[in-house]
Amino acid sequence: MHLISTELVTASQKILQKKYGFAKESVIWQRPESREHGDVSTTVALRIAQKAKVSPQEVAGILKDELSKLSIIERIDVVGAGYVNVWFTPEALLAQLAQTREACTARVKRKKEAPVIVEYSQPNIAKPLGIHHIMSTVIGQTIANLYEHLGHNTIRVNHIGDWGTQFGKLAVAVERWGTKPVKECSIDELLALYVKFHEEAEKDPSLEDAGRESFCKLEQGDRALREFWQEVVTITMKAMDHLYERLHVHIEHPHGESMYEEMMTPILEEGLKKEVFRKGEKGAIVVEFPSDMNLPTAVVQKADSATIYMTRDFAQIQYRINRWHPQAIYYVVDVAQSLHFQQLFATVKLLQWDLPHLEHLVIGRMRFKDRKMSTRKGNILKLEEVLDEAVERAKVVIEEHKGKIQTDDINGLAEMMGVGAVVYGVLSQNRKMDMVFDWEKMLSFDGNSAPYLQYTHARARSVLRKADIADSEGFPKGILSLNQTERSLIGTLLQFSEVLEEARATHMPHKVAQYLFTLCQDFNAFYNSESILQAQEPLRSLRLALTASTASVLKTGAELLTLRVPDRM
Repeated sequence: MHLISTELVTASQKILQKKYGFAKESVIWQRPESREHGDVSTTVALRIAQKAKVSPQEVAGILKDELSKLSIIERIDVVGAGYVNVWFTPEALLAQLAQTREACTARVKRKKEAPVIVEYSQPNIAKPLGIHHIMSTVIGQTIANLYEHLGHNTIRVNHIGDWGTQFGKLAVAVERWGTKPVKECSIDELLALYVKFHEEAEKDPSLEDAGRESFCKLEQGDRALREFWQEVVTITMKAMDHLYERLHVHIEHPHGESMYEEMMTPILEEGLKKEVFRKGEKGAIVVEFPSDMNLPTAVVQKADSATIYMTRDFAQIQYRINRWHPQAIYYVVDVAQSLHFQQLFATVKLLQWDLPHLEHLVIGRMRFKDRKMSTRKGNILKLEEVLDEAVERAKVVIEEHKGKIQTDDINGLAEMMGVGAVVYGVLSQNRKMDMVFDWEKMLSFDGNSAPYLQYTHARARSVLRKADIADSEGFPKGILSLNQTERSLIGTLLQFSEVLEEARATHMPHKVAQYLFTLCQDFNAFYNSESILQAQEPLRSLRLALTASTASVLKTGAELLTLRVPDRM
């Protein structure tokens, strides 16, 4: 909440306490849906009237009479059943825009504060990134960006699936059907061999046993298999890093599951000693949860002594606690893993570790209108193919609008627009919702889309270039009135810092995307209805300052969402 709204809340509480004796009564002032109903509005009179056994109009009238004395208020109305609408003075509104400028600059990191760990992306080695990987990847990156921008000590971790039975299967496939050394293979060729294994295993189930045996040898340190595994990891990471660069994703700590190899046995021994784990059928180690936890039994080590995902997750929690002493660890993972995280968090609590806050930030799943994805079946839609297609479509749009869109770098702009369209398609919706992949919707360049945001930023920068100013030179004094488009734009700009904090606290990036879309709409309404460069002073300076503030907020917000915006378009 910006400072003038905070002042209004405090004043309202004092009035209600003095008149009705309600100490510290909650008073919420919100921006009304219709801009004609003021800068902020409250329905508190309806609630207070019921408690005080008076009419809402009486309470609203008292608020109006007393609040009108505040120097920050230009106008105050009581309408309907007791709604109170307030318009702030231009001076009060413009003074608060300093807060918006500050919100565009990253806060100083609070280094003494325990860090926050955000884990996201989590790809598997030996497989190309599929389009479904974009959800955890860009949602996680944005959440981490918000924490860092707001001054939190933030650690980004990529928990990479570089261990498990799939490597035994791939090793068998390479041995039987490979035509060249592994180090000469591309990521797509490795995927083809993995798919081949599963096709053949449907005819010959004994291949599954061969794959498990191969992984056991890998775990036991077989030299040839270790060299094979390392070559596969190197090939995959090179391919992934290229895509991360295109997406403006930067994860400082890419930790493979394999790094926890030496840490798992002590944890298993600890669990058995504390009687949290027990030996199950055929020698497997399991954890049975107390009845009040209402969780099914979880396997933590297979009967053949092979570790599993759960075992390695115990180790990653312990490693992160010992290395970073975090206040919280957030896992950006799809809803299908909800039970896994419930069992994981419950188990480490039973082990009585000194734990930070642990939370699974649920994201929806990626589905298709016409087919189901499966790496085993080989019909995965590769993320790189989607990005390339989006860029090609962006080139067509640029060509179709060459009279409106101007650039000296068509390829660079198309990359920005195309990749941005795909990313924004993910980030503009509630992360908890499933996403149905639809080419037309995902690559839309109209309405609530990345290209609309990018075009609006370029339009604002164009105005500033023509005025020969690089940024806001501050707001002029002596502005006595604001028209509706100016007031609406200012009101939206003032919400920026509040939106960032809310998006971080709720881990909901779509709140930033929704806000930026509203800002684009308000700026374009302002741009289309008001003269900026030809206006007389002090209006010209005011409107240029609003244009500069809009450009700064759009750029900052876009970059938090991993998007880039052009200065010319």
